[in-house]
Amino acid sequence: MSESHATPITIPILYRPNVGIILTNEQDEIFVAERINIPGAWQFPQGGIDDGEDAETAMYREMAEEIGVTPDKVMLLERRDGYRYAFAKGRLKYGIYGGQEQSYFRCRFLGQDSDVNLAATHQEFSHWRWIKPEEFQMSWVPKFKRAVYRQVFLDFFGLELAPVEN
Repeated sequence: MSESHATPITIPILYRPNVGIILTNEQDEIFVAERINIPGAWQFPQGGIDDGEDAETAMYREMAEEIGVTPDKVMLLERRDGYRYAFAKGRLKYGIYGGQEQSYFRCRFLGQDSDVNLAATHQEFSHWRWIKPEEFQMSWVPKFKRAVYRQVFLDFFGLELAPVEN
């Protein structure tokens, strides 16, 4: 009698298309904002790409929705694609997405600080500030996003951020 070894069935992760926005000012500081529902969690603005929308259009829409900055207040500098993360603990977004695949955009902020409005639409952030890229702390980022943030800082700024001590 032959022995059968069943291989468990795995369902591939479906990644939601998403954009991340690195906004820099004249002093080469970066814009970070603290999540309203998670004190101490600072991040870049980001959001999903809607059906029928391209990544650049989504980037401008998300920037206006999340931080009130309109396209006339920024200059697009560079874009990099292919950053992926899976959500923690098998969580699904919209019942189907097990993670996100992001396109990151770096933009120069041409406006004034008074142009930032965290309550422009649905408020996701409680505070914001400009920091030097090397001041960013990996402890501000949920564990499941840390590999992407490390790669983004390496790709855009040539910085290798220190891992979080556990």
